[in-house]
Amino acid sequence: QVQLVDSGGGSVQPGGSLRLSCAASGNSYNRRSMGWFRQAPGKKREGVAVIGSEGSTNYADSVKGRFTISKDNAKNTLYLQMDNLKPEDTAMYYCAADSFRFALLDPSRYKYWGQGTQVTVSS
Repeated sequence: QVQLVDSGGGSVQPGGSLRLSCAASGNSYNRRSMGWFRQAPGKKREGVAVIGSEGSTNYADSVKGRFTISKDNAKNTLYLQMDNLKPEDTAMYYCAADSFRFALLDPSRYKYWGQGTQVTVSS
């Protein structure tokens, strides 16, 4: 089993920054790949940034150059640094994990999910 606890969301103005954190525990094999996903009201959940077991990363085109995913294995924590935030980044953000090795952006591939943290970008 894997437990994921998301935190770090909030309200910021356009152009601002936030850093999301995901504290992970449980079977490390089942969280070899981890990532961040988001879901806005009325929209499907989408992949934002993912990191595979060997450190490879993959980003949605809409966040490339603005968001950075990283993982601190010693702290069992996944991060998402979000810079130059835009109103269209407003969504509930979720951390997810699974046992496969590769950095996949498809949310349907992930078994374990955090509870989510809200990000609101508005002036």
